[in-house]
Amino acid sequence: MKSKNNYLPILLFSCVALGIIIGGMLNFPERKISKQNARKIKLERLIDFINDEYVDDVNSDSIVDLTVNSILANLDPHSVYIPPSEQSSEAEIMRGDFVGIGVNFFMYNDTVTVVKPLENGPAAKAGIKSGDRILYADKSKLFGRKLPTDSLFSKLKGEEGSNVLLTIYRKSSNKKLKIPVVREVVPIKSVDAYLMLNKTSGYIKINRFSENTYDEFRLGLEELKKQGMTTLVIDLRDNGGGYLEKAVEVADELLKNKELIVFTKNRKGNITKTFATEEGIFETGRVYVLIDENSASASEILAGAIQDNDRGTIVGRRSFGKGLVQREMDFDDGSAVRLTTSRYYTPSGRSIQKPYVKGEGEKYSHDFETRFESGELYSKDKMKIADSLKFKTKKGRIVYGGGGIVPDVFVPLEVKKGEESLAYILNSGLVSHFVFEQLDKNRNNFKGLKQPDLLSKIQHDNLYVFKFESYLKDSGLDMTLSNNKALVKKFITAEFARQLFGENQYYQILLKDDAMLKAILK
Repeated sequence: MKSKNNYLPILLFSCVALGIIIGGMLNFPERKISKQNARKIKLERLIDFINDEYVDDVNSDSIVDLTVNSILANLDPHSVYIPPSEQSSEAEIMRGDFVGIGVNFFMYNDTVTVVKPLENGPAAKAGIKSGDRILYADKSKLFGRKLPTDSLFSKLKGEEGSNVLLTIYRKSSNKKLKIPVVREVVPIKSVDAYLMLNKTSGYIKINRFSENTYDEFRLGLEELKKQGMTTLVIDLRDNGGGYLEKAVEVADELLKNKELIVFTKNRKGNITKTFATEEGIFETGRVYVLIDENSASASEILAGAIQDNDRGTIVGRRSFGKGLVQREMDFDDGSAVRLTTSRYYTPSGRSIQKPYVKGEGEKYSHDFETRFESGELYSKDKMKIADSLKFKTKKGRIVYGGGGIVPDVFVPLEVKKGEESLAYILNSGLVSHFVFEQLDKNRNNFKGLKQPDLLSKIQHDNLYVFKFESYLKDSGLDMTLSNNKALVKKFITAEFARQLFGENQYYQILLKDDAMLKAILK
């Protein structure tokens, strides 16, 4: 009998964050204009009939959205519609910044609660602290109202240089305070961390490819080189992609002049090739790229370019398999559509797009289920490889197309077989919420604590593992953690470090005994 937990990761992570990739312009033949106009008129008249004659009141906007979604669902899984309510935040994420007060927060008991103010951000400068509850933004009440996310954000965001008076409750001192904050441009980092793993090995974690990714990557690369790095590890695990050109710019720092990075082909057969320049600052030295089943799109472009040019070693598990390029086009109402305009290919000529059936997007997304059931996440021999789609790297090594990047070095999931859901729970927001609650119970107990003291406090016994197990049960997830105590304790300790000290400290702990890094560093 299959455990219900075997299907939990599919439920938790059925929506993988996939990258926005800019393609070419669309050209519609003139001979089809009259037919298209007739179809457009028919749709417009249908909406008018419903607005004017239908027996009940109907929101015509919702009908239009439904129509658009239905049309796109019959194209491919990556052509999608973004409603106005989501487009603004999507654009900010890919732009890499927004104007606001600069806090990480979540709704805790119907109240906006600060997990951590961003370092040197406007809220931190004004004196906002972790654990503060934001009750009012000017005169707008933010607690007890179950405000939708977009409405909540609008209260905290605003014009650069504008003022907002926050009324906060500080639990640690049991005081209510009024704190004025001046809104500023706040960066949304796409490079989570860069640090030295040892005297010669550097590590850079990229969570997506946004407008600022190359600049952040270049800064990290330069700093690590100053510290003596001769081996670079790029972590693309759980990186759903982003802008194609930013992945290309990162690859250009690692590849030699005129080496092919990627090429795209549209429906007319037009091919556009992109080559490396002579500007790279790390064209020699070892390179390792870490990937997993959630590494997609632009991540696969970077991994494929490194693999096909024999520039480095790909480590991990087979990537997602997204080889379609989208162009984002805006509508006047603030919504947008991302339409697939071409396919991309790695330097050897591989398309790594996994198979799909038009109109079956849900089945496509549930490819995770197949991987779990086949045992692919634990055994290289169970990995899906298209033997008929063989290609050769620059030095003649065999690589495969037709469904993601196959790693050179396979590393299985760290959790024990049959408990795959735990791996995804540990990477979800559940650990963050649990740790926040533990801190919030008595934040003064952790005040002034140094990182070695934190490690000692949490790791000397299994107290927090048992507490987390109870927390999961209270959340409706009845799981036993006894088989993975060390792994769970590591994630909990790392999250404590993140909320108390910052991202680099989080990764310093998380990467210790990391299975993929162990495969490299040994």
